[in-house]
Amino acid sequence: MSERTMVESVETALRELGDSEVVTAAGQFQPRGHTGSMFAGGMIGDSLAGGAGGLADSVATTGGALAGARMHDAASGLPTNMLVGVTATHVYGFDAAHRNSPAGALVFRVSRDRIEVKVHQRVNVRILELVDSSTGSSIQLEGNRIPLTHSKDVIDVLRA
Repeated sequence: MSERTMVESVETALRELGDSEVVTAAGQFQPRGHTGSMFAGGMIGDSLAGGAGGLADSVATTGGALAGARMHDAASGLPTNMLVGVTATHVYGFDAAHRNSPAGALVFRVSRDRIEVKVHQRVNVRILELVDSSTGSSIQLEGNRIPLTHSKDVIDVLRA
């Protein structure tokens, strides 16, 4: 999905909530740790296959990776995939089945004037932390480095 389509999807979801803010950037994110849990789950699945080789080993590795990510995401309390939109005043997170899905249920809405934005670079993801300056609580997300997710566009707008 193009960034323009993601922006329009978030704006449509906001309109349905009665909010007319203009979205300046939108991108796809997952809960922090999603990708790492996939790697760990894949390694566990591979080791459980006991070197069976071939199809059995592939199935065990893939199954382990998917299970690891799903277990982690469920424990985080956040949906596996989210469209995150940024307006002049807020950051919104919406549930989205995948990058090409329309924005679903509102997951979070935080005021930009109350958050500190932290970004941590990892090998294949960027970690976006939205820290509430008054309470210290945070929303921790990871955005894939693949340009199709447009997570960098969201981060760039928040850091500007």
